[in-house]
Amino acid sequence: MSDPYASDLDRNPANYQPLTPLSFLARAGTVFPDHTAIIHGGLRRSYGSFYARARQLASALSRRGVGRGDTVSVLLPNVPPMVEAHYGVPMAGAVLHSINTQLDAGIIAFQLDHSDSKVVITDRALAPRMKDALALAKAQPIVIDYDDPEFPQSGDLLGSIEYEDFIADGDPDFDWLMPLDEWDAISLNYTSGTTGDPKGVVYHHRGAYLLALGNAVTMAMPKHAVYLWTLPMFHCNGWCFPWTLSALSGTSVCLRQVRQQPMWDALADHQVTHMCGAPIVMSTLLATPEAEKRALPGRVEFLTAAAPPPETVLADMREAGFNVTHLYGLTETYGPAVVNDWHQAWDGLDGRAQAMLKARQGVRYLPLEGLEVRDPQTMQPVPADGKTLGEVMFRGNVVMKGYLKNPAATEAAFAGGWFHSGDLGVMHPDGYIQLKDRSKDIIISGGENISSIEVEEVFYKHPDVAAVAVVAMPHERWGETPCAFVELVTGSTVTPEDLIAHCRTGLAGFKIPHRVVFEDLPKTSTGKIQKFALRERVRAL
Repeated sequence: MSDPYASDLDRNPANYQPLTPLSFLARAGTVFPDHTAIIHGGLRRSYGSFYARARQLASALSRRGVGRGDTVSVLLPNVPPMVEAHYGVPMAGAVLHSINTQLDAGIIAFQLDHSDSKVVITDRALAPRMKDALALAKAQPIVIDYDDPEFPQSGDLLGSIEYEDFIADGDPDFDWLMPLDEWDAISLNYTSGTTGDPKGVVYHHRGAYLLALGNAVTMAMPKHAVYLWTLPMFHCNGWCFPWTLSALSGTSVCLRQVRQQPMWDALADHQVTHMCGAPIVMSTLLATPEAEKRALPGRVEFLTAAAPPPETVLADMREAGFNVTHLYGLTETYGPAVVNDWHQAWDGLDGRAQAMLKARQGVRYLPLEGLEVRDPQTMQPVPADGKTLGEVMFRGNVVMKGYLKNPAATEAAFAGGWFHSGDLGVMHPDGYIQLKDRSKDIIISGGENISSIEVEEVFYKHPDVAAVAVVAMPHERWGETPCAFVELVTGSTVTPEDLIAHCRTGLAGFKIPHRVVFEDLPKTSTGKIQKFALRERVRAL
């Protein structure tokens, strides 16, 4: 028997359009054209202007041959062009590739080549590093400079045209391109490269649309919310908040740098309602001298990921006027896809009990269809007893499209019909997950991922290093920092300070170990270093 609801009821332009977050800005730009969309220093930009400029950027890119499937790379801090790029680049049909501003020239060069970058937009302060990257890269993209008029930077300009001049050549009424399919790529974000080269994580329009709305629903964000940009927009596209803000016709308050007084001034002057950041942002806020702190107009919702904040930090943040919510996710899940949803009944518990509950990563976001802890060999769910370890796995529309040009890694990541996070955790009886370890030995310092393997490789380049293992060491300010355990060759007189100086020649500053310990490394009978023993050891240092 045929299904009467399926026959003669087909998709057509009247009842089906691909989901894309670009439509959020189109709506805000027409419904609230005079509402402030972006604040940057003394700049105030309305939604009408924001929408017109995004279309100008798309038009200017199109006139230079950029089209569907092309990559546009940006190396920018949290400035207005970074917000505009989240719309203008995909409005041209292209894919936005946001580069971590802390990466070294070699990794940037790899990303430019791997993504076949056609255009690069770079901040004047970051131009020297981009210059070095382009010298190493085979790609020869068009280079556009951004010379921040609100906060002038020193140094030579790199490209042949400045950003404002570039978009001035575009049409503010440009008939921008809808995706042909909501599965089309919208952005590209690279992982930290735990083994070998970084992997390019591809997001699609559908996932970006749903995660952006998921942010708003999860955090009960109101219309015209005011958001302070302390989370880098290069990190998982700012957890999709550049798109969330337009859905709410909210205001983006940009900050070039996360500094104490500018944060407090922005919070007070612009009546900020929401912000995101790593634990280091909380520490920076709390450590501000009292003379530089400002009275807040209301409670600010603060969203954080990485390691759960200590009980004392949570208490201090509450006292300072912030409500902290713990999130969890990966680059492959568009940023946060898990939230520690708080129950009102837990408000009556003592501080220690609340801290234990807040240490859990939580439950799935509304647009995430599946979140489980499974045995990676059998693919069966582990018992929900809060004790049995398994791998945290995701399923749903806010899981990446896959890894760019890496079918083997994509297939492995999706084995068994679930995305394998590589994180080990437990499932509690109430359905809340809690991480217990990271199978890939990632160290999260100040919200940035550090590959222990990458750090170890630099150590092995020193002639006095016989063996090395790098693990995470708890740090009050940064959450975690690398700690290196080193076996030296016989007769070596090298010092820990010598090895740290050596690391500075091959690693970004945030990846350099804060401590180097000389000792014989614990090994298995086959010679494999037992990192679990070193994780126990590091707690005693």
